[in-house]
This record gives sequence, structure tokens and C-alpha cells, in this order.
Amino acid sequence: MAIDEISVKELTTLVENGSLVIDVREPDEYESGHIPGAILVPLSTVLSNTSEFKSDETVYVVCRSGGRSMQACEMLHDVGISNVANVAGGTMGWISLGNEIVTGEHPS
Repeated sequence: MAIDEISVKELTTLVENGSLVIDVREPDEYESGHIPGAILVPLSTVLSNTSEFKSDETVYVVCRSGGRSMQACEMLHDVGISNVANVAGGTMGWISLGNEIVTGEHPS
């Protein structure tokens, strides 16, 4: 099974265009800084929240650096949700490019 993967640089344009981003980090990590508009679905709850990932468009999954988000994508593929793409570099890559982050528990 091949999981689609994009770079943080590619994600920048997608976020500007309103693409759905789901952050699978823990709530405290998310609250300390996340990509604008990203929705929190912690990795441990992905399979009980598969409806969040159902979309006609690709859903971009992000974590700190790309490991947990890849796990989430693999779990989703295993249950038949294949419209997901891992964001290589994750939130740390997003920050390293100088992109804006949002703090708090809300997406934006």
C-alpha cells in the first residue's frame, strides 16, 4: 500500500486554498501551536473518528514531524479511507518555513 505524501511547502498553497488539514498530535501539542484551520483528531482516536476524514477531496494529515500522521494514514487505508495524504516534515517543518501557527484549542 502506497500512502500519498506531500511536503510542507506544497501544503502551504493547499492551506491557502482551504484544503482540509487534520492534526493527529495530542491536545497539548495542538494547543501550543498548529497550522491555521487544522482540526484536532489525536492519533489514538483516529479510528473512532473516521467521519472526520471522509471527504470528496484529499485530506492532509499532519503531526509533529510526519511519523504519527503516516501511522494515521496507514490505519485509515486499512479501513478503506484512501483520500488521505501524509505531510512530510509536519508542524515542525511548517514552522521552519516561517509559516504562521495558531495557538489554542480552536482550528483558527
